[in-house]
Amino acid sequence: MSRTLPARQAEELHKSIIAYLSANSLQSSATALREELSLGEDVYDPATAKKYESLLEKKWTSIVRLQKKVCSSRRGPAFAPKMLTGDKIMELETRNAQLQSELDNATPTSISKRNTDPASWLPRAPARHSMEGHREPVNCVAFHPKFTSLASGSDDCTIKIWDWELGEAEQTIKGHTRAVLDLDYGGPKTAILLASCSSDLTIKLWDPADGYKNIRTLSGHDHSVSAVRFIPSGSAGVFSSGNMLVSASGDKTLKIWDSTTGYCVKTLSGHADWVRDVCPSLDGNYLISTSADHMGRLWDLTLPNPETKATMIGHEHVVQCCAFAPPSAYQHLAAIAGLKKPPPLTSPAEFIATGSRDKTIRLWDSRGTCLKVLIGHDNWINALVFHPSGKYLLSAADDKSIRCWDLAQEAKCVKTLTEAHDHFVKCLRWAPSIIKDAPATNGGSVGHTETDSSAVKKLEVDNAQIRCVIATGGVDQFVRVWAN
Repeated sequence: MSRTLPARQAEELHKSIIAYLSANSLQSSATALREELSLGEDVYDPATAKKYESLLEKKWTSIVRLQKKVCSSRRGPAFAPKMLTGDKIMELETRNAQLQSELDNATPTSISKRNTDPASWLPRAPARHSMEGHREPVNCVAFHPKFTSLASGSDDCTIKIWDWELGEAEQTIKGHTRAVLDLDYGGPKTAILLASCSSDLTIKLWDPADGYKNIRTLSGHDHSVSAVRFIPSGSAGVFSSGNMLVSASGDKTLKIWDSTTGYCVKTLSGHADWVRDVCPSLDGNYLISTSADHMGRLWDLTLPNPETKATMIGHEHVVQCCAFAPPSAYQHLAAIAGLKKPPPLTSPAEFIATGSRDKTIRLWDSRGTCLKVLIGHDNWINALVFHPSGKYLLSAADDKSIRCWDLAQEAKCVKTLTEAHDHFVKCLRWAPSIIKDAPATNGGSVGHTETDSSAVKKLEVDNAQIRCVIATGGVDQFVRVWAN
């Protein structure tokens, strides 16, 4: 019989068979196979046996389950609730092949690492919670930086607060008169607020400590407000007091607001069309904005009159979303960029990702040079988030999927949740990391001066414990939590 498995996979299979035989008290068979394969104690010790003892059964049951699913789909209406088309059968067979490939490439080490190492964790189906309550599409989600609260905003004009750990609704907030388009928690650490923005042209601030009372309404935009973000504090930037937030609007502008007074302190003009998204850097010194003008812009906030530091030109449709790469991703992105060594970790705005209605994701450097185009989604891309470990980029799109791109493998797509929602996936957020022996990540650094703030930020990042939790919202009106 000719060998069809590569040597490495054949060795994995042999070890799995021996471990299976041993675990099922078939010791003579296991010993005979070990002798025939010349696997001594130096290659197959008790620790190795423990690793491999359940792998064969896991692979077997996964393949059998998928085969049953494909076979039942072929039998027609007598065996299925409704007739499956040839396209659906092909889709199932493709999914079967994807999972088979994932299993074939898995080793006991990689399986256990992905399950236990937060730096390697990726979401997997099914979702831990599918939370129902909104009456219209869900446009946005945001995690509270300290508690297990998750906020969601919808076309039904409401904001809902959920306990993401329990999967239960806690509160419904009413105040906006049109669709809620974006949400963000932030502000000073001692007084965290929830900001929301809407098609009713306003931004509202809500106090979680006072039952989410509406404490302020910010007016000034002349069109729908599509995105809102608190600007992190602690840097030497003009707008980094911890009380500032930035908004993006269909009136083609960005506005920076003081949340304590409700006043607009700066309006940034430059885009030629609706500004769809905005994202501040970790230190609050820079912003990225993306627009229906097919462009992204990098803004320098260290100046009293912020100006565009770079423009990102290349997308062929509306640029829906953007994200700054965390410093933990620099080693991988530097390799993609062809750099001999990565930029310093203290530099907060070296690499950027943007997603567009042209169905592509682009990776950029801070000069506006496109480093790579990621192709895989079949519809508009609505949300991007970098894995806190810096190894992966996650994306959500109108093709109903979440895709995971491995930056250590030239940004190859290594995992796809093909039916993350039953309709378009509109938003995606990662739960904030837990800061050990330090306050929450959002807002100001109490008791620290500007001179030592960068050291404080680095200390917080070094002490961060990754939470393996993400949330998504969709046109199917569900909020979903994906967790380890």
